[in-house]
Amino acid sequence: MTERLYYADSFLTSFDAVVTDIQEVSRANGLSLWRVELNRSAFYPTSGGQPHDTGRLLATARSGAELSAEIVGVEEDEQDGRVWHHTAKPLVAGTHVRGVVDAARRLDHIQQHSGQHLLSAAFLQICNAPTVSFHLGEASSTIDLAVHSLSDATLQRVEDLANQIIADDRPVTVTVASREQAEAWLAAGELRKLPPRAGNLRIVDIADFDRNACGGTHVRSTGQIGGLYLRGTEKIKQAVRVEFVCGLRAMRAARDDFHTLTDAARELSIGPKEVPEAILRLQADAKHAARQIRTLTGELVRYRAEELIRQTPLDKGLRCVRLQLTPPDAPDAGHAKLLASKLTAQSERTVALLSWTPDAAGTDAATIIFARSGDLAFDCGTVLRETLAANGGRGGGSKDMAQGSVSQERLQAAMDSLAGVCSEIS
Repeated sequence: MTERLYYADSFLTSFDAVVTDIQEVSRANGLSLWRVELNRSAFYPTSGGQPHDTGRLLATARSGAELSAEIVGVEEDEQDGRVWHHTAKPLVAGTHVRGVVDAARRLDHIQQHSGQHLLSAAFLQICNAPTVSFHLGEASSTIDLAVHSLSDATLQRVEDLANQIIADDRPVTVTVASREQAEAWLAAGELRKLPPRAGNLRIVDIADFDRNACGGTHVRSTGQIGGLYLRGTEKIKQAVRVEFVCGLRAMRAARDDFHTLTDAARELSIGPKEVPEAILRLQADAKHAARQIRTLTGELVRYRAEELIRQTPLDKGLRCVRLQLTPPDAPDAGHAKLLASKLTAQSERTVALLSWTPDAAGTDAATIIFARSGDLAFDCGTVLRETLAANGGRGGGSKDMAQGSVSQERLQAAMDSLAGVCSEIS
């Protein structure tokens, strides 16, 4: 079993060790990835939602040359407690090495992980919301809470409490307790959760606030977390996911958010505090403009339908308006559908046979709209479905209006077939 030095000192970033085993993990294009076991290590392996450390192992070859092996991954074998360090450079068993952990990454993970303990305890205290999972990401972290919803007021109370505990700079201590002692704390409500692992447990204690079993890296006092900032929430299944950042991440996130807000305010020629109200006004204006556009579009289509009806006389008792539409004359298939509706609503004994083809390069499909006025008896959905099926397309709809698609190569054939059906109807 590898001696895990970060258990005793989370801030330890350099150490001496001996290579005890090495195994080839994979080989591709003549390059191998190795995993190296050390007798002792300060590298944290991926576990409990916290990512692994990175860094390098330094050794001196027999020739006197210095060797630096970059550590790109660290994993643990839960069966035997061995810790494996992934590197592209093989190291011979028995080699004495010096391990150097990426200190900036380690500090960042310490702040985020300790902040998660603090945040989970705050949610439990404020709204009795237990944490069911934790993920430490590259840019932000998340916890999933077993609740259906969280109000803005609750989130603010939790954030305020967490930052108050940070400002108190309370001691964070790590002890080892027996399984029996941990179960007694859990029964008394003095331990937040208990893993299924047997034997002694590592307990992380935030003075007078939280006690939790955990094998991760943590601060020595809450002040080292450096601040906690809630970024937002998301509903997922039967839980709520809360995004947060701590320490230097919180500073960078707040700075980025401030720049985003000030840039938006500058574009609107207002102050930052006026942005929310300005957005509401813009949304209202956009909705009003959309309603006006819909009204005007409806009027325009109605006029066009009247003109097409005048231009298309009855032929053997049936008016068949056949038209091929493309942008910008008809911006989308919905426009063609509206025109077909106006045509068949404004005139008797009328069939609308419209096609719409997008102008996007590489688009092969065309849309066909087939509609009839209410005084005709055939079923548009059935006719269109059968006609398009015979031409390699598909479609369907109601007896009054149907819609389908067919390749542009078969478009004219399909339109001709539908026009033939209209001739038979007349």
